[in-house]
Amino acid sequence: MQLMEEKILTEGKVLPGGILKVGSFLNQQIDTAFLKEMGVEIARLFQDAGVTKVLTIESSGIAIAAAAGMELGVPMVFAKKHKSSNVDGSTYTSVVHSYTHNTDYTIVVSSDYLCKGDVVLLVDDFLANGKALIGLCDLVEQAGAKLAGAAVAIEKGFQGGGDTLRAQGVRVESLAIIESMNDVSIAFRPQN
Repeated sequence: MQLMEEKILTEGKVLPGGILKVGSFLNQQIDTAFLKEMGVEIARLFQDAGVTKVLTIESSGIAIAAAAGMELGVPMVFAKKHKSSNVDGSTYTSVVHSYTHNTDYTIVVSSDYLCKGDVVLLVDDFLANGKALIGLCDLVEQAGAKLAGAAVAIEKGFQGGGDTLRAQGVRVESLAIIESMNDVSIAFRPQN
């Protein structure tokens, strides 16, 4: 998605430790017109996949997942990073390591919202080493649902998570794939 690459180049900032700050349009302040465009593009990419649910992890992926769900006309579900008192009954859980926060979370989703007959599209804001999406894949598998694939706003291709998932047979569609970045430049992987 050319527009995503342009937004990253004009509004993104590379921070120490390989962190890409895109808070001005993606995950702190959200450019709602651009969010709609992301939802439209994700829906276009997965329009023939038979998606019945969109699944993400709280919190930065929620807006993008909601936009995709709206465009696909299906519910959006998000896994919580901790089991809370408002999640009762049967649940699916998986441990996920956050690259950004350098901590482990036990993500949880109620079995009321992720079911055996579902065809699930995973959506997230970033894909680095793939741990979040692997955890979401685990939840889909626990539910006995079918995985349609994963849609990601920004993939850090140099960290290998997307390539690992693709090698495992997961369809991964990223709106932009960063091949390399430093404090003076960002290079993108050519996409089809």
